[in-house]
Amino acid sequence: MNSLLNWFSQITAITKFGLMSIPQRRGSVAATVFGIAGVVAVLVGVLSIATGFKRAMASSGSADAAIILRSGADSEMVSGFGRPETRLIADAPGVARNEQGPLASAELFVILNTPKRSTGTDANVPLRGVEGAAMAVRDGMKIVEGRMFEWGKNEVIVGTGASGQFSGLEVGGSVKVGRETWPVVGKFTASGGLAESEIWTDAKVLQAAYKRGDSFQSVYVRLNSAGAFPAFKDALTANPRLNVKVQRQSDYYASQSETLSKLVTTLGYLIAALMAVGAIFGALNTMYSAVATRTREIATLRALGFGSAAVVIALMFESLVLALLGGAVGGGVAYAAFNNFQASTMNWQSFSQVAFNFAVTPQLLIKGIIWATLIGLIGGLLPALRAARLPIASALREL
Repeated sequence: MNSLLNWFSQITAITKFGLMSIPQRRGSVAATVFGIAGVVAVLVGVLSIATGFKRAMASSGSADAAIILRSGADSEMVSGFGRPETRLIADAPGVARNEQGPLASAELFVILNTPKRSTGTDANVPLRGVEGAAMAVRDGMKIVEGRMFEWGKNEVIVGTGASGQFSGLEVGGSVKVGRETWPVVGKFTASGGLAESEIWTDAKVLQAAYKRGDSFQSVYVRLNSAGAFPAFKDALTANPRLNVKVQRQSDYYASQSETLSKLVTTLGYLIAALMAVGAIFGALNTMYSAVATRTREIATLRALGFGSAAVVIALMFESLVLALLGGAVGGGVAYAAFNNFQASTMNWQSFSQVAFNFAVTPQLLIKGIIWATLIGLIGGLLPALRAARLPIASALREL
């Protein structure tokens, strides 16, 4: 027990001397701290893009709601139904109903070119034609400004995400649909989901504007419960008059986010890894500098009986403290700069823009701290081993 306490006291003494000497080498210490902070800030910032995008997609559907596309279609853009097919879907077992009828909305999906507020360049913004049950089949839909469009009129409502990212989409503004200009009469939220990136109008009006006859591209339905999905799916896929692909809305939107999320995450880790190499060299330089300026001190301690293992652990601990400080700074910068930052990007499944907020989550901050810890441990190991192996006699003769 006494030997163990003595060992810990040795580590404490060496660590104390090391931390007290930081002001004498503040330049190299600052470079290391800010280098590691940069790695963490970039890593967390880039990964917050993927996290925010996935969060927006995950908020777009629930387990008791389904989307029906034509068989083989992976997005609404390449799907299609006629009116008889949409009626068969709406009357399938498991579909919830209210006093107006089944909670099913046959919908049309087209793309408008609308300039971004930030750059003025045109972007693909989704214009969705919906039916009366559209708000009931999605979670959290609510008009927050203006009013709902009137059925049968050339009017639109816009999601808050689209309104914030694209010009002319504020209430009182207008959008150009074909050769006509349609007024924006309302703004809605959808619990942060994908619908907030869209413009909505009456499906019949949109069919007429684009000469689509009585055709649709998807059907959104609300089920009696999440457990009703298997029977609902089986009823549709077994119907010889239908050729459909049935998915829970939550699964559909999760698959929509997969491509972009993987790309952004891969790039984030690649960039962070390249920066981490530089940060490791910075940590090595700092700790080698610490060893060089404390050569006589370390040799004296060794001559007084301090063990080499205590020297290694103390220097590794010092490197770890600097790394954690850098990680904390980088995490704080990332949170302040990126959390809830609103942006838009391309959804490669539908080739339309998705407005979303970056999300710096506790999980991302923990990842950043882990990266900082690894950089500190790797950067401190070689200098610590060198300090422990210093010949005591020759080290005492140095300045």
